[in-house]
Amino acid sequence: MFLPPMLLQKREQPFDEERFIFEPKIDGHRLIVSVVDGHVRLYTRHHNDVTRQYPELHDVPVAGGADVVLDGEVAVVQPNTGAVDFEAVMERFHIRRPGRIAQAAISQPVQFFVFDILHYRGADLRGLPLSERKAILREVIGSNQYFSHVLSIPREGRALFEAVKEKQLEGIVAKRADSRYVGRRDPAWQKIINYMYADVAIFGYRRGDFGWLVQHEGRPAGIIELAVPASHKQAFYRVTSGLIAGEDRNFVYLEPRIKAHVRFRNWTKRGLLRSPEFVRFIL
Repeated sequence: MFLPPMLLQKREQPFDEERFIFEPKIDGHRLIVSVVDGHVRLYTRHHNDVTRQYPELHDVPVAGGADVVLDGEVAVVQPNTGAVDFEAVMERFHIRRPGRIAQAAISQPVQFFVFDILHYRGADLRGLPLSERKAILREVIGSNQYFSHVLSIPREGRALFEAVKEKQLEGIVAKRADSRYVGRRDPAWQKIINYMYADVAIFGYRRGDFGWLVQHEGRPAGIIELAVPASHKQAFYRVTSGLIAGEDRNFVYLEPRIKAHVRFRNWTKRGLLRSPEFVRFIL
Protein backbone atom coordinates (compact mmCIF):
# COMPACT_ATOMS: atom_id res chain seq x y z
CA MET A 1 0.00 0.00 0.00
CA PHE A 2 1.51 3.30 -1.09
CA LEU A 3 0.50 6.51 0.67
CA PRO A 4 1.83 9.89 -0.54
CA PRO A 5 4.36 11.26 1.94
CA MET A 6 4.13 14.49 3.89
CA LEU A 7 6.86 16.83 2.65
CA LEU A 8 8.96 19.47 4.36
CA GLN A 9 9.03 23.21 3.88
CA LYS A 10 12.41 24.92 4.10
CA ARG A 11 13.40 27.18 6.99
CA GLU A 12 16.68 29.04 7.26
CA GLN A 13 17.40 29.16 11.00
CA PRO A 14 16.91 26.67 13.88
CA PHE A 15 14.50 27.63 16.64
CA ASP A 16 13.07 26.53 19.99
CA GLU A 17 9.32 26.02 20.29
CA GLU A 18 7.09 24.23 22.78
CA ARG A 19 4.71 22.99 20.09
CA PHE A 20 7.41 21.27 18.04
CA ILE A 21 9.52 18.14 18.22
CA PHE A 22 12.91 18.06 16.53
CA GLU A 23 14.75 15.25 14.76
CA PRO A 24 18.11 14.90 13.00
CA LYS A 25 17.67 14.90 9.22
CA ILE A 26 18.92 11.60 7.82
CA ASP A 27 20.90 11.99 4.60
CA GLY A 28 19.33 9.27 2.49
CA HIS A 29 16.14 9.01 0.46
CA ARG A 30 12.52 8.79 1.58
CA LEU A 31 10.98 5.35 1.83
CA ILE A 32 7.43 4.17 2.49
CA VAL A 33 7.49 0.63 3.94
CA SER A 34 4.25 -1.34 3.57
CA VAL A 35 3.39 -4.74 5.06
CA VAL A 36 0.00 -6.07 3.93
CA ASP A 37 -1.03 -9.72 4.38
CA GLY A 38 2.61 -10.58 5.02
CA HIS A 39 3.83 -9.02 1.78
CA VAL A 40 6.46 -6.27 2.08
CA ARG A 41 6.61 -3.48 -0.48
CA LEU A 42 9.01 -0.54 -0.49
CA TYR A 43 8.24 2.72 -2.30
CA THR A 44 10.08 5.97 -2.93
CA ARG A 45 8.30 9.30 -2.38
CA HIS A 46 7.43 9.30 -6.09
CA HIS A 47 5.68 5.90 -5.87
CA ASN A 48 8.53 3.95 -7.46
CA ASP A 49 8.55 0.35 -6.24
CA VAL A 50 12.06 -0.43 -4.95
CA THR A 51 11.23 -3.61 -3.03
CA ARG A 52 13.87 -5.63 -4.87
CA GLN A 53 16.57 -3.01 -4.27
CA TYR A 54 16.75 -3.52 -0.50
CA PRO A 55 16.24 -7.20 0.43
CA GLU A 56 17.67 -6.59 3.92
CA LEU A 57 14.58 -4.48 4.71
CA HIS A 58 12.07 -7.25 3.99
CA ASP A 59 11.97 -8.46 7.61
CA VAL A 60 10.03 -5.61 9.24
CA PRO A 61 10.11 -5.80 13.08
CA VAL A 62 6.41 -5.13 13.60
CA ALA A 63 4.64 -6.60 16.64
CA GLY A 64 2.77 -9.78 15.80
CA GLY A 65 3.60 -9.46 12.12
CA ALA A 66 0.61 -7.13 11.70
CA ASP A 67 -0.18 -5.03 8.65
CA VAL A 68 1.53 -1.64 8.82
CA VAL A 69 2.61 1.33 6.68
CA LEU A 70 5.69 3.24 7.84
CA ASP A 71 7.41 6.44 6.76
CA GLY A 72 11.13 7.01 7.09
CA GLU A 73 14.49 7.41 5.42
CA VAL A 74 16.74 4.72 3.97
CA ALA A 75 20.46 5.39 4.29
CA VAL A 76 23.90 3.79 4.39
CA VAL A 77 25.88 4.22 7.60
CA GLN A 78 29.61 3.62 7.29
CA PRO A 79 30.54 1.14 10.05
CA ASN A 80 34.04 2.52 10.66
CA THR A 81 32.98 6.16 11.16
CA GLY A 82 29.23 6.12 11.81
CA ALA A 83 28.83 8.69 9.02
CA VAL A 84 25.75 8.63 6.80
CA ASP A 85 26.88 8.23 3.19
CA PHE A 86 24.41 9.69 0.68
CA GLU A 87 26.41 8.61 -2.35
CA ALA A 88 26.50 5.03 -1.07
CA VAL A 89 22.71 4.77 -0.79
CA MET A 90 22.39 6.24 -4.30
CA GLU A 91 24.75 3.52 -5.52
CA ARG A 92 22.50 0.91 -3.91
CA PHE A 93 19.42 2.54 -5.42
CA HIS A 94 20.77 2.25 -8.97
CA ILE A 95 21.91 -1.39 -8.85
CA ARG A 96 19.67 -3.48 -11.10
CA ARG A 97 21.12 -7.01 -11.43
CA PRO A 98 19.74 -9.40 -8.77
CA GLY A 99 23.14 -10.95 -8.07
CA ARG A 100 24.74 -7.57 -7.45
CA ILE A 101 21.84 -6.50 -5.24
CA ALA A 102 22.27 -9.61 -3.10
CA GLN A 103 26.01 -8.98 -2.77
CA ALA A 104 25.52 -5.29 -1.92
CA ALA A 105 22.97 -6.16 0.79
CA ILE A 106 25.86 -7.89 2.56
CA SER A 107 28.81 -5.64 1.68
CA GLN A 108 27.00 -2.28 1.84
CA PRO A 109 23.72 -2.78 3.72
CA VAL A 110 21.20 -0.01 4.17
CA GLN A 111 19.30 0.98 7.30
CA PHE A 112 15.74 2.21 7.54
CA PHE A 113 15.29 5.10 9.98
CA VAL A 114 11.57 5.12 10.81
CA PHE A 115 9.88 8.29 12.05
CA ASP A 116 6.15 7.82 11.43
CA ILE A 117 3.39 5.22 11.24
CA LEU A 118 0.50 5.80 8.84
CA HIS A 119 -1.56 2.59 9.01
CA TYR A 120 -1.70 -0.22 11.57
CA ARG A 121 -3.93 -3.32 11.63
CA GLY A 122 -6.18 -1.81 8.96
CA ALA A 123 -6.65 1.52 10.76
CA ASP A 124 -5.69 4.80 9.09
CA LEU A 125 -3.62 6.74 11.65
CA ARG A 126 -2.93 9.82 9.54
CA GLY A 127 -5.68 11.85 11.21
CA LEU A 128 -4.09 11.42 14.64
CA PRO A 129 -1.69 14.04 16.03
CA LEU A 130 1.98 13.26 15.47
CA SER A 131 2.56 12.79 19.21
CA GLU A 132 -0.03 9.98 19.26
CA ARG A 133 1.36 8.37 16.12
CA LYS A 134 4.84 8.44 17.67
CA ALA A 135 3.53 6.66 20.79
CA ILE A 136 1.97 3.93 18.64
CA LEU A 137 5.16 3.67 16.58
CA ARG A 138 7.29 3.06 19.69
CA GLU A 139 4.92 0.32 20.85
CA VAL A 140 4.59 -1.68 17.66
CA ILE A 141 7.88 -1.27 15.77
CA GLY A 142 11.03 -2.74 17.22
CA SER A 143 14.66 -2.27 16.21
CA ASN A 144 17.08 -4.68 14.60
CA GLN A 145 20.23 -4.59 12.49
CA TYR A 146 18.42 -2.75 9.69
CA PHE A 147 15.59 -0.84 11.41
CA SER A 148 16.07 2.07 13.82
CA HIS A 149 13.85 4.77 15.30
CA VAL A 150 14.77 8.37 14.57
CA LEU A 151 15.64 10.35 17.70
CA SER A 152 12.98 12.94 18.62
CA ILE A 153 13.40 15.66 21.23
CA PRO A 154 10.86 18.28 22.33
CA ARG A 155 11.27 22.06 22.20
CA GLU A 156 15.08 22.43 21.87
CA GLY A 157 15.76 22.80 18.18
CA ARG A 158 18.78 25.07 18.55
CA ALA A 159 20.62 22.61 20.79
CA LEU A 160 19.96 19.74 18.41
CA PHE A 161 21.13 21.82 15.46
CA GLU A 162 24.41 22.60 17.24
CA ALA A 163 24.92 18.90 17.94
CA VAL A 164 24.22 18.13 14.29
CA LYS A 165 26.77 20.73 13.19
CA GLU A 166 29.44 19.23 15.45
CA LYS A 167 28.88 15.81 13.88
CA GLN A 168 28.66 17.30 10.36
CA LEU A 169 25.20 15.85 9.72
CA GLU A 170 22.76 17.17 7.12
CA GLY A 171 20.50 19.23 9.36
CA ILE A 172 17.35 18.91 11.47
CA VAL A 173 13.61 18.53 10.96
CA ALA A 174 11.03 20.44 13.00
CA LYS A 175 7.50 18.98 13.28
CA ARG A 176 4.41 20.25 15.03
CA ALA A 177 3.55 17.72 17.74
CA ASP A 178 -0.15 18.14 16.94
CA SER A 179 0.27 17.83 13.15
CA ARG A 180 -1.93 15.46 11.19
CA TYR A 181 -0.28 13.58 8.33
CA VAL A 182 -1.07 15.07 4.93
CA GLY A 183 0.31 13.77 1.64
CA ARG A 184 1.78 17.08 0.46
CA ARG A 185 4.21 19.81 1.50
CA ASP A 186 3.04 21.52 4.68
CA PRO A 187 4.48 24.18 7.05
CA ALA A 188 3.81 21.90 10.04
CA TRP A 189 6.96 20.03 8.97
CA GLN A 190 10.11 22.06 8.29
CA LYS A 191 13.74 21.34 7.47
CA ILE A 192 16.77 23.38 8.49
CA ILE A 193 19.88 22.43 6.52
CA ASN A 194 23.39 22.48 7.96
CA TYR A 195 25.03 24.11 4.96
CA MET A 196 28.71 24.34 4.12
CA TYR A 197 30.01 27.48 2.38
CA ALA A 198 32.70 28.19 -0.20
CA ASP A 199 33.96 30.85 -2.59
CA VAL A 200 34.06 29.75 -6.23
CA ALA A 201 34.97 31.17 -9.63
CA ILE A 202 32.54 30.94 -12.56
CA PHE A 203 34.37 29.64 -15.63
CA GLY A 204 31.47 28.98 -17.98
CA TYR A 205 27.76 28.62 -18.49
CA ARG A 206 25.44 26.08 -20.01
CA ARG A 207 23.70 26.71 -23.31
CA GLY A 208 19.95 26.26 -23.08
CA ASP A 209 18.93 25.34 -19.53
CA PHE A 210 20.46 27.60 -16.90
CA GLY A 211 23.68 26.58 -15.19
CA TRP A 212 27.02 28.16 -14.23
CA LEU A 213 30.18 26.07 -14.30
CA VAL A 214 32.27 26.77 -11.21
CA GLN A 215 35.70 25.91 -9.92
CA HIS A 216 37.12 25.86 -6.42
CA GLU A 217 40.83 26.47 -5.88
CA GLY A 218 41.42 26.00 -9.60
CA ARG A 219 39.56 22.68 -9.94
CA PRO A 220 36.08 22.11 -11.46
CA ALA A 221 33.54 21.88 -8.64
CA GLY A 222 30.16 21.48 -10.32
CA ILE A 223 27.30 23.59 -11.66
CA ILE A 224 25.23 26.24 -9.89
CA GLU A 225 21.57 25.93 -10.87
CA LEU A 226 19.77 27.00 -7.71
CA ALA A 227 18.78 30.22 -5.95
CA VAL A 228 20.14 32.70 -8.51
CA PRO A 229 17.85 35.76 -8.76
CA ALA A 230 16.80 36.85 -12.25
CA SER A 231 18.49 40.24 -11.74
CA HIS A 232 21.82 38.52 -10.98
CA LYS A 233 21.53 36.33 -14.06
CA GLN A 234 20.96 39.41 -16.20
CA ALA A 235 23.91 41.23 -14.67
CA PHE A 236 26.11 38.18 -15.24
CA TYR A 237 25.32 37.85 -18.92
CA ARG A 238 25.82 41.58 -19.51
CA VAL A 239 29.49 41.36 -18.47
CA THR A 240 30.53 37.99 -19.91
CA SER A 241 30.97 38.92 -23.57
CA GLY A 242 34.50 40.17 -22.90
CA LEU A 243 35.43 37.07 -20.87
CA ILE A 244 34.70 34.31 -23.40
CA ALA A 245 37.62 31.89 -23.67
CA GLY A 246 36.02 29.18 -25.81
CA GLU A 247 32.86 27.23 -26.44
CA ASP A 248 31.45 23.90 -27.52
CA ARG A 249 28.06 22.37 -28.20
CA ASN A 250 26.93 22.49 -24.57
CA PHE A 251 28.88 25.26 -22.83
CA VAL A 252 30.44 28.68 -23.24
CA TYR A 253 33.72 28.90 -21.33
CA LEU A 254 34.93 32.05 -19.58
CA GLU A 255 38.00 33.44 -17.95
CA PRO A 256 37.35 32.66 -14.25
CA ARG A 257 37.22 36.28 -13.11
CA ILE A 258 33.66 36.38 -11.73
CA LYS A 259 33.55 35.06 -8.16
CA ALA A 260 30.58 33.90 -6.10
CA HIS A 261 29.87 32.77 -2.55
CA VAL A 262 27.81 29.56 -2.45
CA ARG A 263 26.32 27.20 0.08
CA PHE A 264 25.99 23.44 -0.42
CA ARG A 265 25.15 20.17 1.36
CA ASN A 266 28.66 18.65 1.35
CA TRP A 267 31.56 17.67 -0.87
CA THR A 268 31.07 14.57 -3.02
CA LYS A 269 33.73 11.87 -3.30
CA ARG A 270 34.67 13.37 -6.67
CA GLY A 271 35.37 16.73 -5.07
CA LEU A 272 32.20 18.43 -6.35
CA LEU A 273 29.74 20.66 -4.52
CA ARG A 274 26.54 18.78 -3.72
CA SER A 275 23.42 20.84 -4.51
CA PRO A 276 25.18 24.25 -4.55
CA GLU A 277 23.05 27.37 -4.08
CA PHE A 278 24.09 30.88 -5.05
CA VAL A 279 24.45 33.30 -2.12
CA ARG A 280 26.05 36.40 -3.61
CA PHE A 281 28.66 37.69 -6.02
CA ILE A 282 32.06 38.52 -4.53
CA LEU A 283 33.12 42.00 -5.64
